[in-house]
Amino acid sequence: MMSFSAFIAGSGGIGVAVAVLLRECWAEEVDVLMGDISQSALDKAKEQLLLAGDAQGAIDLLDMSQSDWEQSLKEQDILLDCLPGRFAPKMAKIALELGMHYVNLTEYVQETKEIKKLAEGAQTGFALQCGLAPGFVNVLGVELFQQFCADYGVEKVDQLEMKVGALSEHASSPHFYAFTWSPIGVATEYVKAAEVVENHQLNLQPALSGRREIIIDGFRLEEDFTSGGAADLPEALKDRVKNLHYKTIRYCGHYGWVEQILSEAPPFENNDGQDRIDHLEREMMEQIPSVEDDLVVIFAAVEGKDKDGRLRRLEKSFWVRPMLVGELPLRAIQSTTAAGMAEAARILLITNHQGVLLQSQIDPTSYMSGPFVSSIYDTMF
Repeated sequence: MMSFSAFIAGSGGIGVAVAVLLRECWAEEVDVLMGDISQSALDKAKEQLLLAGDAQGAIDLLDMSQSDWEQSLKEQDILLDCLPGRFAPKMAKIALELGMHYVNLTEYVQETKEIKKLAEGAQTGFALQCGLAPGFVNVLGVELFQQFCADYGVEKVDQLEMKVGALSEHASSPHFYAFTWSPIGVATEYVKAAEVVENHQLNLQPALSGRREIIIDGFRLEEDFTSGGAADLPEALKDRVKNLHYKTIRYCGHYGWVEQILSEAPPFENNDGQDRIDHLEREMMEQIPSVEDDLVVIFAAVEGKDKDGRLRRLEKSFWVRPMLVGELPLRAIQSTTAAGMAEAARILLITNHQGVLLQSQIDPTSYMSGPFVSSIYDTMF
């Protein structure tokens, strides 16, 4: 048995979920150091970790409001960044300076560019955008793409689609939605442009400009362009995939409601969409409830012609609901996001990867069969 020490920055729902997975789903021993600026949040996180089970490995807490908190990280092997995305470059710099591996979740474009530049020539690994979307759905897309090319004897395909929906079990009119994760995150992805590939060219599509209905496992849903979920796949696969996109799944009727809310707003300033984001967040917070019983739908598809010219399509879907990990209940959005981060961390630790590791560069076989992803995504619908 190997042993590792992991510092988790941020003791909220995702940070706790990552810690639980590392302790409960891996045969290796992991000492967990949880960091936060809130002592009450840290105390609550430790209670949850102890509730989850009696896995081997220590659980320690670090008050990040202290000026010298970074000195406590010198013995850590890896930094798992569960803080808001704006802090990502700072956390990555700390990991670099202290010789730690680094994993984050954020889809923020500018912060990701900063970290990629920072990690050039690093002696440790920097795995970026490693949650659900971006994250798991991108590795799933690469897996299907590779499988399609191998099965049908081709090098290029016409279409790669990736879709994720963080939904409630039930939804009512007029918005047909309930919050299961960050309202500001939802508002942002509804406003920022989506990176796509069209006819082998990189392009930006306005958010909410590609709505259509889709049936997944017999359920009628709707999808639309949103920002952030494609990770680095557009750049990595544009020469081999004619059209590639990521869309967010919702219950039918939701996007029409969002469109109406935005159309009724006063004129916005030209400030990179921040006014639109703020307005949409306020309106959604006022009208849409938050729920605990959630549901995550993941779908990916590859389409193209085989070596004989016949049109083929590969599809795969997952439906994830709340579950127990050890004895701790996790919401679907917690477990699905945390599994991607924990799996990326495992890959860095066991391979001793150096430099940046992007979603397109992750080995799908190792990732999909790893202890964390296989535990959470163990069954399709």
